[in-house]
Amino acid sequence: MAEAEEQETGSLEESTDESEEEESEEEPKLKYERLSNGVTEILQKDAASCMTVHDKFLALGTHYGKVYLLDVQGNITQKFDVVQVFGLYSGEEFHETFDCPIKIIAVHPHFVRSSCKQFVTGGKKLLLFERSWMSRWKSSVLHEGEGNIRSVKWRGHLIAWANNMGVKIFDITSKQRITNVPRDDISLRPDMYPCSLCWKDNVTLIIGWGTSVKICSVKERHANEMRDLPSRYVEIVSQFETEFYISGLAPLCDQLVVLSYVKEVSEKTEREYCARPRLDIIQPLSETCEEISSDALTVRGFQENECRDYHLEYSEGESLFYIVSPRDVVVAKERDQDDHIDWLLEKKKYEEALMAAEISQKNIKRHKILDIGLAYINHLVARGEYDIAARKCQKILGKNAALWEYEVYKFKEIGQLKAISPYLPRGDPVLKPLIYEMILHEFLESDYEGFATLIREWPGDLYNNSVIVQAVRDHLKKDSQNRTLLKTLAELYTYDKNYGNALEIYLTLRHKDVFQLIHKHNLFSSIKDKIVLLMDFDSEKAVDMLLDNEDKISIKKVVEELEDRPELQHVYLHKLFKRDHHKGQRYHEKQISLYAEFDRPNLLPFLRDSIHCPLEKALEICQQRNFVEETVYLLSRMGNSRSALKMIMEELHDVDKAIEFAKEQDDAELWEDLILYSIDKPPFITGLLNNIGTHVDPILLIHRIKEGMEIPNLRDSLVKILQDYNLQILLREGCKKILVADSLSLLKKMHRTQMKGILVDEENICESCLSPILPSDAAKPFSMVVFHCRHMFHKECLPVPSMTSPAQFCNICSAKHRGPGSAILEMKK
Repeated sequence: MAEAEEQETGSLEESTDESEEEESEEEPKLKYERLSNGVTEILQKDAASCMTVHDKFLALGTHYGKVYLLDVQGNITQKFDVVQVFGLYSGEEFHETFDCPIKIIAVHPHFVRSSCKQFVTGGKKLLLFERSWMSRWKSSVLHEGEGNIRSVKWRGHLIAWANNMGVKIFDITSKQRITNVPRDDISLRPDMYPCSLCWKDNVTLIIGWGTSVKICSVKERHANEMRDLPSRYVEIVSQFETEFYISGLAPLCDQLVVLSYVKEVSEKTEREYCARPRLDIIQPLSETCEEISSDALTVRGFQENECRDYHLEYSEGESLFYIVSPRDVVVAKERDQDDHIDWLLEKKKYEEALMAAEISQKNIKRHKILDIGLAYINHLVARGEYDIAARKCQKILGKNAALWEYEVYKFKEIGQLKAISPYLPRGDPVLKPLIYEMILHEFLESDYEGFATLIREWPGDLYNNSVIVQAVRDHLKKDSQNRTLLKTLAELYTYDKNYGNALEIYLTLRHKDVFQLIHKHNLFSSIKDKIVLLMDFDSEKAVDMLLDNEDKISIKKVVEELEDRPELQHVYLHKLFKRDHHKGQRYHEKQISLYAEFDRPNLLPFLRDSIHCPLEKALEICQQRNFVEETVYLLSRMGNSRSALKMIMEELHDVDKAIEFAKEQDDAELWEDLILYSIDKPPFITGLLNNIGTHVDPILLIHRIKEGMEIPNLRDSLVKILQDYNLQILLREGCKKILVADSLSLLKKMHRTQMKGILVDEENICESCLSPILPSDAAKPFSMVVFHCRHMFHKECLPVPSMTSPAQFCNICSAKHRGPGSAILEMKK
């Protein structure tokens, strides 16, 4: 008993390989527990020999011939000393004393029905007991003469039993034995290695004997094959060998649960000994099987047990399996989701456990998702995976502010506040300000960039802004030029609506966000004295901002502020002029000097576009600075074209520009001056010959060329003149042909139009007297005139033609200056 008690405290399930120290990574399919209470009491005095299961009751038979009725917890509900058929839910009973030992008994599966009051007993013969119509029991022998019957299983209308020779199946309906499956290994004693039977369904019998497993299927025989044969026959659909001796079988869906008796050889003594029994789940195949799981069970007294001492019973529909040994009863159950999570946690597979709990949260009973998540976080922290642990906090802690604060303090104790900072909640929930301040101080002491990032990302209402501002200012006392701290301080001032200080820091840092800050918070009143700073920082953005907000900062104010910085003043006024030529007209005179000083390429476009700049002042400045092109433009605009042309010729020496200028002015005197100036300059003559053919008769220039003057490219110039002349002739002739064709076409069109008739009816009126053009009495004589313009008049309503102008014209069209409309029709009656 001491050994049994010691074994009882141990685990029921152990690895089958004792030399294997590491635990298997494969998750077991079943879990085990001992039946205690009444079972323990029984087996202390007696030894279990068999068991059967029905509904929620267990019937346990012992070596001393006792039968105990137990509930699923192992409590004794009734005790029997003889073979007795007892109704669990009714008062009927059957008592009988037999003259020989009874090895096995099986009751009709539907015994509760009045038509199915049958059961069989097995010993030296197989007896069938049936209740007759007078409620008397009668017996009949189904089989005898082949040794003791040690196993019987009844399913539907079929009874299967095993004796010393093999397995038989009897059809209770037809009262015929339909098959005999002989025993394979006749060397094994049937009393020491008994046969195990179980029905998978109404037509599938599984036989386990020794190390052999056979799966038999009961099938209907075709009518033409019957003759004197039974209506059914049996086909063996699968047969395979196992590694150990079979003590029990039970179906599990399409798999098979096998209880095996194991013998091993000691390495020291080289003698066989009884090892722990095994409970295997296998997948049967046609000629072999695949092992799904295997568990070695530590039952009491396994060292003394034989194969016949173990039995396997199961409860259909509940996946409960009972392993019976003389001194122990163990219940095996399919593992549920809670057991699966237990195994994952045991193997430290926390992430998989958390995922399994989330998927099956409605089915788990013993675990909570939050508890698994917290254990996962602690596991990651213990392994030093702080970043992963912090990231998982978001999902696991959710909106539980108290747990968040607890975890933050845990991270603080291990010096890993930085790891959890990116994942802290910032909205729902919001933690205590102290939590956020604690993390900000941690970054401020060691990581200015990280501190700045948190200030940018975190809303300003999460922490006490004044406390953080003071902390930053204290650090700036040690490092006053630290740009990161200055920028962060400006952001803090912005959160605190202290925009003046923030703007000053941004301008000092020349930070790009300064313009966004001004726009966002409407700080234009604060920058009136900081315009120069803004222009120095980014003149383009500053000018655009100032021009977009003229109503807040006037043009006059900006110009005054930039008085000492004329280059910036020019940038502002130039952009203003580009937007609107008239808004800054009072500064156009000033802009002449500014363009001349800082932006000469834009001076000439400015002079051309501006109608407000004083030309005399502009001419004076351009002459002082010797700006020839600008001076030429101003002279021509002031009407002094000859001086302008002279400057082009004498200062620029550019005949092409001079010709272009003469073309623009289109003045014959200018052309004359140009020819006179160029007549003694061969290059100029070449330029004139090449370009004046369409404006001045080239003969005038050619006649003035002195004989003997050498002119570059003269031949090419003359050829070009002739080509241009021919081109002009061709163009004129082409235009003439087009004009004649168009004129003829229009004449024909006019003739066709005038030849068409015009409808005159009662709706038409006289355009002079406004009365109907046709008289109401058609018999009366009348006279009317219709013009080509479709206006109609009574003859008497038109003025009488004079001697000087005998033709008549439409008074309306003549009055509107649309040209006289001549009469096209005169009607009289």
